[in-house]
Amino acid sequence: MNWDVLFDFSPFGKESSEVLQAFWATVRLSVMTGVLSLVFGTVLVAMRVSPTPVLRRAGTVYVNIFRNTPLTLILVFTSLGLHDTLGISVSSGISANAYWLAVFGFTAYTSAFVCEALRAGINTVPIGQAEAARAIGLPFAQSLRLVILPQAFRASIAPLGSTLIAMIKNSTVVSVAGYIESAGQMKQMFDDYGATLPIFLGFAAAFMVLTLPAGLLTSYLAKRLAVVR
Repeated sequence: MNWDVLFDFSPFGKESSEVLQAFWATVRLSVMTGVLSLVFGTVLVAMRVSPTPVLRRAGTVYVNIFRNTPLTLILVFTSLGLHDTLGISVSSGISANAYWLAVFGFTAYTSAFVCEALRAGINTVPIGQAEAARAIGLPFAQSLRLVILPQAFRASIAPLGSTLIAMIKNSTVVSVAGYIESAGQMKQMFDDYGATLPIFLGFAAAFMVLTLPAGLLTSYLAKRLAVVR
């Protein structure tokens, strides 16, 4: 039996480097967006539970707007609105500028979901702990940072993991911002070769390689770091 026939991926072999680069672009986008969304989402949740009415309203308005706006529209705004209309460029390179515009739009969208996941975690913290923090003289910022948020993060690992997985899957629409990642490369291969089913199955399997470990890791951490009441 000619085993070379089974493992001959022609005519896709010459595209292997482009495919790997496209998935590396997806990983870069997901990692940077995940980090920034976690930071900005934490700021948003602090605003939403703040004793200052203006901050609470601002956080609520932001979350409600971005949670109910399609990601595609946000990415189109970052590309056409910020770059093409307003002329805002983050980098001089076309590829780098498209990357950072995509990160900006993706972060603005994902942070709203991170905020709500953390707010659900805050709601699991007994109110008596916040009252005890105030009783010993801790201001709101310190009680949030030292008492409430550490427990909220541990209680929110599972929903944050779901948000991370959704973010990775949502990266398939980021090409509308001009940043070519795995979904953009898949469409290009559809146009070049026409063998849609094998290409689709290959890219679907590759996405599972990205999402399954994330789901397993967050499930393990959720059980390992669960807060015992």
